[in-house]
Amino acid sequence: MSKKTIGDQELALLQYIGEAPKSTVAEVCAGYGETRGLARSTVLTMMERLRAKGYLGRRKIEGMFRYSATNESGEVMTGAVARFVEKTLQGSVSPFVAWMSERGQVSDTELAELEALVDTLQSRRKGR
Repeated sequence: MSKKTIGDQELALLQYIGEAPKSTVAEVCAGYGETRGLARSTVLTMMERLRAKGYLGRRKIEGMFRYSATNESGEVMTGAVARFVEKTLQGSVSPFVAWMSERGQVSDTELAELEALVDTLQSRRKGR
């Protein structure tokens, strides 16, 4: 059974909870919802939708439900990137690479990650 896709706001919420695991609804509302002008009920609805889709888990700890991203949540970012490349960039990463080069604000860590990715891609190509 395939997972349902999620929207941009759900993706941002999932990323927030992934960085702050075992969060209560109140904690997520304070750290995520308030900065975006979202009501508690909206944040709770989004969290429950993500839970129904299988991207969040919930455990009762000391009388409060605490939410954490599931293992499947890593697939969400991969899927979001794939949809972006296919729909927005029409299947080509060249516009993204051009944007990165023009941006001029690539950190040493990002540059190292990009270089490692290029090395991996070149190794795979040679292995054909």
